Amino acid sequence: MLIKLEIPPGLYKNGTEYQAAGRWTDANLVRWFENTLRPIGGWQTMSSTQFSDVARGMHGYFDNSNNRRVIVGTTSNLYVYAEGVSQSNITPSGIVTGRNDAASQIGYGAQLYGEHAYGVARPDNEQYDPVTSWTIDNFGEDAVCSATTDGKIYIWENNPSAIATVLTNAPTSNQGVLVTDERFVMCLGAGGNPRKVQWSDQEAATVWTPASTNAAGSLEVASDGKIRAGIVVRGQVLVLTDTSAHALSYVGTPFYYTQETVGSNCGIISAKAVAVTGTAAYWMGEKSFFRYDGGYTVPIRSDVSDFVFNRLNQSQRSKIWAVINGQYNECWWFYPSSSSTEIDSYVAFNFVDDTWTVGTLARTAGFDAGIFIDPIWASTDRYIYEHESGFAYDSATPFAESGAIEIGTGERLTDVTELIPDESNLGDTSVIFKTRNFPTATETTSSSFTMANPTSVRLTARQVRIRVSGASASDWRYGDLRLNVQAGSRR
Repeated sequence: MLIKLEIPPGLYKNGTEYQAAGRWTDANLVRWFENTLRPIGGWQTMSSTQFSDVARGMHGYFDNSNNRRVIVGTTSNLYVYAEGVSQSNITPSGIVTGRNDAASQIGYGAQLYGEHAYGVARPDNEQYDPVTSWTIDNFGEDAVCSATTDGKIYIWENNPSAIATVLTNAPTSNQGVLVTDERFVMCLGAGGNPRKVQWSDQEAATVWTPASTNAAGSLEVASDGKIRAGIVVRGQVLVLTDTSAHALSYVGTPFYYTQETVGSNCGIISAKAVAVTGTAAYWMGEKSFFRYDGGYTVPIRSDVSDFVFNRLNQSQRSKIWAVINGQYNECWWFYPSSSSTEIDSYVAFNFVDDTWTVGTLARTAGFDAGIFIDPIWASTDRYIYEHESGFAYDSATPFAESGAIEIGTGERLTDVTELIPDESNLGDTSVIFKTRNFPTATETTSSSFTMANPTSVRLTARQVRIRVSGASASDWRYGDLRLNVQAGSRR
């Protein structure tokens, strides 16, 4: 008889392989979009010149003449990619060289409370020095930039032949910088105070001393933690500490901004691990994921969280960053796995369908499409790539692999004689079968079958798993496979 394998979209990786029966359980470079399995888009090199170090911050925008600008911050340099102009080094004079890798320092009392994830053994005298990262935003056609190493605010005044300079009168030793919807330049962790937020006068980036004649000011968030990140969402400034979330709302004179605690026990894992859509912010915490959409912070149920956090290289967690891929309703987080000191993996969340996927891809900074037609991401090889462009993946092949599929309760062996594919173009994918008789028994892998209509196979087992791979560099679609099966013996 023919059975239809209706495997729901997204991955399940939180339990055992057998618990993933009837689900997809492993994947790379694929997504489920509009309920269909398909490959992600490929990538091609955008820049022809390498950066000096790995990019740890990127921002793209249009200047007032409609020229595209891409600002890139690395460990020791700041660059601009200007439309029609070659890549330019705009590194400020006297900038402090940062850290390519996070480091731990040992000494009694050096480690801040709550720095590590619960249940993960760490010495209580450890001080964690995160990797250098950049926050970058545009103030009109100029760019304001800050590196976590020295915490100064720099401004680049839209001249590819000129370097960035220190922003006059701005606080130093900051955790980051952003520009609000009301046109304030805002510093996070201002002046070295881990809970202080400080802003310039409105439309005046060099005026920071509060007076009756201006709107400059500051506040401290009501948190027992320290500020790690901030981002504009739904007209508010969402400030994330290592323990909590706070929404700053513009109210005008005399206070200008008020604060509200909108989440506790939801601290962000790194300075760059948050991304925002038009309606919500998404971030990675120490052991889970969170969303804020203008009300209160809510945890996001994830079917892959155990897999991600158990294989995360905690010593390099400060490299984690997030980016929106809006065309496909996705938020991506890139992170270093336990086998790597540098970013090599990703986890992606479809925030419309509530589905997850994982894979391997070495990207360190970037931004969504809009300024350019496609997303622009930087790689560990220190080049910039245009993504969702074509279907070239270097040496990788997109694939998805299912959990166990059984006939009935699994008490009988299953004979599979043929499969009937459901593809947008026949032959765009290939299938491998993996069979075993018991959940912990040795698994047997078949040869690869390129899809035909029908495709003859010869398999006998209690449990069958399928691995679907791209057989061509194309925008393939994979629907519901059908198998011709019959129940065999109980042996």
